[in-house]
Amino acid sequence: MNLREKYQIPAQTVITIAGTVGVGKSTMTQALADALHFRTSFEKVDTNPYLDKFYEDFAKWSFHLQVYFLAERFKEQKRIFEYGGGFIQDRSIYEDTGIFAKMHYDKGTMTPIDYETYTNLFDAMVMTPYFPHPDLLVYLEGPIDSIIDRIHARGRDMEQQTPHDYWFEMHERYENWINNFNACPVLRINIDDYDLKKDPQVVDTIVSRIAHMLAQTSHLRK
Repeated sequence: MNLREKYQIPAQTVITIAGTVGVGKSTMTQALADALHFRTSFEKVDTNPYLDKFYEDFAKWSFHLQVYFLAERFKEQKRIFEYGGGFIQDRSIYEDTGIFAKMHYDKGTMTPIDYETYTNLFDAMVMTPYFPHPDLLVYLEGPIDSIIDRIHARGRDMEQQTPHDYWFEMHERYENWINNFNACPVLRINIDDYDLKKDPQVVDTIVSRIAHMLAQTSHLRK
């Protein structure tokens, strides 16, 4: 018996993993997919044509990057629900506007015109009754020092060149964002309490918590 059957999680469930860079979204996505026998939907970092350019010049490429992410995530969300669910998704579409676009607008690295264009496009595509929201958003959180250690450990060149102040600010913005997020139910997981790399068996406890949250919020999805 797999964990989906053990905890009676519906086969069509869609779970999105959210959290700041380096918090362990990909690890959590794969662990839950393996445990529940679900498909995965990973963020396509290596094929993004704007990402390297963006880290070299935020102001020049922030709008291009955000529009690219919005289009890709929208297509992926459509694909997931056309399959009939049964997916664990690495990063949510909501973070693009709530975290990244707003941060660049606030810091002056996205112009007011570009920000308005982007948010209008996001609202027209996502914030409608027709957009298929996930059944649950699992939010990964933890101390900023632990997160920065993880960023350094995975060794992506473009991230190594980014000042620590950027990661501190993003961490704070994520906390503010999740405290006001209400597009779907949220389960918060502290990475120091549930470290999948140190103890892979802890996935059983995480799935148990997911099942409990899904049962509590099932009326919201009807």
